[in-house]
Amino acid sequence: MGNPDGNFLRNGFNSRMASKSLVIVESPTKAKTITKFLGKDFVVRASMGHVRDLPENASEVPAKMKKEPWARLGVNVNQEFEPIYVVPKNKKEQVKELQDLLKTSDFLYLATDEDREGESISWHLREVLKPKIPTRRLVFHEITKDAILHSLENAREIDEDLVRAQETRRIIDRLFGYEVSPLLWKKMAPGLSAGRVQSVAVRLLVERERARIRFRTADYWSVKAKLAKPGAEPSFEAELLSLGGKRVATSKDFNPETGKLDDPQALVLLDKAGAERIVGLLNAGPVTVKSVEEKPFVQRPAAPFLTSSLQMESNSKLRYSAKRTMQVAQQLYENGYITYMRTDSATLSQEAIGAARKLIEAEYGKEYLSPTIRTYETKVKNAQEAHEAIRPAGDNFTSPDVVLAALGQEAYKLYDLIYKRTVACQMADARGTNTVVMVEAGDATLRASGKTIAFAGFLKAYHEEEDDENGNNGNEQDRVLPAMAASDALKTLKADPLDRSTQPPNRFTEGSLIKELEKLGIGRPSTWASIVELVLNRSYAFKKGTALVPTFTAMGVVGLLEQHFTNFLDYKYTASLEDDLDGISRGENTSAKYLAKFYFGDGLPGLKELVSIGEKEIDPRIINGLPLGEWEDKKVEVRIGRYGPFISDGERRASVPDEMPPDELTLPKALEMLEQASKEPESLGLHPEFGMPVFLKVGRYGPYVQLGDGRDGAKPKMASLVQGTDLKDVDLDHAAKLLSLPKNLGPSPDTGEKVIAANGRFGPYVQSGTETRSLPADLSPIDVTLEQAMELIRQPKTRGRGGAARALTALKDFGVNPANQKEVKLLSGRYGAYVTDGETNATVTRGTDPMTLTPEQAFELIAARAQQIADAGGPEAFKKAAKSRRPAKKAAKATKKKGSKAKAAEDETEDVEV
Repeated sequence: MGNPDGNFLRNGFNSRMASKSLVIVESPTKAKTITKFLGKDFVVRASMGHVRDLPENASEVPAKMKKEPWARLGVNVNQEFEPIYVVPKNKKEQVKELQDLLKTSDFLYLATDEDREGESISWHLREVLKPKIPTRRLVFHEITKDAILHSLENAREIDEDLVRAQETRRIIDRLFGYEVSPLLWKKMAPGLSAGRVQSVAVRLLVERERARIRFRTADYWSVKAKLAKPGAEPSFEAELLSLGGKRVATSKDFNPETGKLDDPQALVLLDKAGAERIVGLLNAGPVTVKSVEEKPFVQRPAAPFLTSSLQMESNSKLRYSAKRTMQVAQQLYENGYITYMRTDSATLSQEAIGAARKLIEAEYGKEYLSPTIRTYETKVKNAQEAHEAIRPAGDNFTSPDVVLAALGQEAYKLYDLIYKRTVACQMADARGTNTVVMVEAGDATLRASGKTIAFAGFLKAYHEEEDDENGNNGNEQDRVLPAMAASDALKTLKADPLDRSTQPPNRFTEGSLIKELEKLGIGRPSTWASIVELVLNRSYAFKKGTALVPTFTAMGVVGLLEQHFTNFLDYKYTASLEDDLDGISRGENTSAKYLAKFYFGDGLPGLKELVSIGEKEIDPRIINGLPLGEWEDKKVEVRIGRYGPFISDGERRASVPDEMPPDELTLPKALEMLEQASKEPESLGLHPEFGMPVFLKVGRYGPYVQLGDGRDGAKPKMASLVQGTDLKDVDLDHAAKLLSLPKNLGPSPDTGEKVIAANGRFGPYVQSGTETRSLPADLSPIDVTLEQAMELIRQPKTRGRGGAARALTALKDFGVNPANQKEVKLLSGRYGAYVTDGETNATVTRGTDPMTLTPEQAFELIAARAQQIADAGGPEAFKKAAKSRRPAKKAAKATKKKGSKAKAAEDETEDVEV
């Protein structure tokens, strides 16, 4: 590596100003933002993520190594686990551009992200580019002018220990994925994958589903009453607590696996008759206050966001997935609005504390300022304290409204969370009183609780989302009780018996899964979002609402791994591996020794031996069966087949729908499905045009209609039902209309191109040429008219799914453009603010406050974009020209494509947004 001399180190920033410096970052957005802060002597370019990696497939392995027994792994396991690194084809053009720029540069700065992954990217850049000029590493946790200049003045060497730790993580993930996944292909089904952390995360989902399967419900009764103190407001609710001095049983008192009370002698199990008797007591009276207890409380604000808490809060409050949260946070970071978003530290800099406290005093008043500076302890093991918590960037926090105008609604909502949480952490405590009132009616005691806030403190800015163990929000609003004292008489306004049942344990959501992984010490801030995404992308789980439901395939895979790779699926063992990697990053452990223990074993069998044993011992006939029970001496089970799971009783088979939750497939349900599958499907009638029978069926991907029975050897035509259609509403006429899709509605009055209506993978839509619009929920593709379709197609295209179903709210109306008599509006899209007249969209120039645009400026933007489109030869030609100017974007997109099944087996790739 070309190290700068002592003179360079001493004179640093001043001596650089007259020289040409090349600064390399990961993404174009980051490059664009940093360019604004540096002078003409700096050239900032993006590497588009990693410039080299382990081979994706056999074709990328160098010819001289192809015959080595370890070549398929891309790691020489016999030579201290030396990795083979290759520059992918889609990165060679990018590397050449960087090499050419290096030839005319005097200094090289590697300014990738400040975590392990960023350190690794910088190291790979240095190894590939082989610079002969002084090279330094720039690190900063926010993209502001001060931070960038400070990093230049404090440039350092690449941290080799951090690089080794990341390289080791990459190698063990490759070894686990490439050794275990082929075993799954042989013993279970093609295309399955295993990953060192991915499989442990799937195990968490599976264990929760097993608990739901074992769950036995229990019924119990309670009583709720609405009471009032005569002459006092307000009325309040109370619920039955005890009867004759014994506590009345609630859901927590039942054993979830038996449905029986854990301690029946100490509790009263109320039935319907008992509940109705107590309702009678309440209605007949007397009802009196037994006791009143008031306790003051103090509530302190939560720590500023870590990666995990941001993902959890965003998932809970905004319903953003972990992946989407990190994508939006990356956008905020790269545009200079927040600090680095992959962190496990709760630390705030003095600059941030000062900015927050100044803002609190100005916006809320001095009484809302915490008397002392608050500091927060980082609870995450091995946290990188040099990092900061996630907060607004700089020493003067940007207003959320500015972010809304610049980056759009999604970014605004996430920034608003970060902004408010950061401010709240330096505000005063909230203070109030909790009140508990016991009420008597005969031998029954009821309980009422109230909460009053005397001083809101930090709650004025931010209310943390607190989920209980069942995923329900536990934040209580003020519940005011009237002033009461013991022996006060009360009046019953209403009393109801409550018929209740115990509920199975809630499934994990994305947020609660990340919380559990963090609690167990599994994964790191840079990997949690990708772990969740891997689980969802690999057919191991699907979403039911916000809950993550494991598939039957996941149940089978976890069962195999638990039996034959016990250690590798153990939570403590996986967490200890994370500790070992952290030890390598601190220079305490050596990579080769760690990898040898992992792969070859040390006392316990290593990965290689366990795979070899599995090859011999795993019996597919046993491992692929998930028992459901017995019926008439037949074993009924779910089996994992090459084409997905199916039910079998040894004689009959029935497909299992892809998104059937395992806990819903009981033995009676399985027998019903087997019976249904063994029947010949009943025809809805003969198709009016083709004269062939039309069937209504339910298959692996849901309900559909089919034309013909396929007995003539030809593949029958099929059509899925439009989402939300009730099976009872599907008759021959409806089925025939579905089978007619896609349907030609006629020529477009605007372009002459045909307009079609269809039902696609993501729902119903209409299309004319290259213009596609989703149909709203109340409009079916079999009923939509040409006029309705054209009305949708003429609307500006919305980003993301849902298209026409969502109306965009205008940030500003500019009135009618005199040039074309069309209304012009300012809208906020996913990628920022833009002006539109319904036909032409024009992005607001970066750096311009969109809310300050005048009508004349908006009309000029529309006219300029319309001229560009005309000069290019029309909308399609303009799009093609725009694409050709974005080769870097194409390269970045190509890196996301998976090259082989083996590649699909890898796990826990860190988030590197491009």
